[in-house]
Amino acid sequence: MTALRRIQRELKDISSNPIPGIVVEPKDDNVFEWKCSIKADSDSPYKGGTFNFNLSLPANYPFKAPTVTFTTKIYHPGINDEGSICVPILRDEWKPAVTLSTVLAIIQEKVNNPSPDDPFEPEIAAQLKNEKTKFLATAKEWTKKYA
Repeated sequence: MTALRRIQRELKDISSNPIPGIVVEPKDDNVFEWKCSIKADSDSPYKGGTFNFNLSLPANYPFKAPTVTFTTKIYHPGINDEGSICVPILRDEWKPAVTLSTVLAIIQEKVNNPSPDDPFEPEIAAQLKNEKTKFLATAKEWTKKYA
């Protein structure tokens, strides 16, 4: 019951203080499943793209981190083919005090600013590090194709 109350409160907070570029809505009125999207920043390698992802909240939230899965393909060193995102706060750095607004802001930051450090996709990370022009061209192509 605490999970439900906390989720409802956080959803209300996100609705009244929206994060620019992020849209969130519960899936089929189930507050444990959210459909979300991020509109990439204009200075991002993914500009012009909107990337959809699902955020699933466990029954024992906030004691366990939510699961995030991208449903839009993205050429990104921190997001793999299955749509999983490599963010420490969703793994070993999770704490019950972390809010979903914070999680969404971190995901948005990660999408807009790909980094070769701590990658899910080592080949893409290596390309970002060593052949940035090629990386940017592929990121732009995938954005046009999928997002």
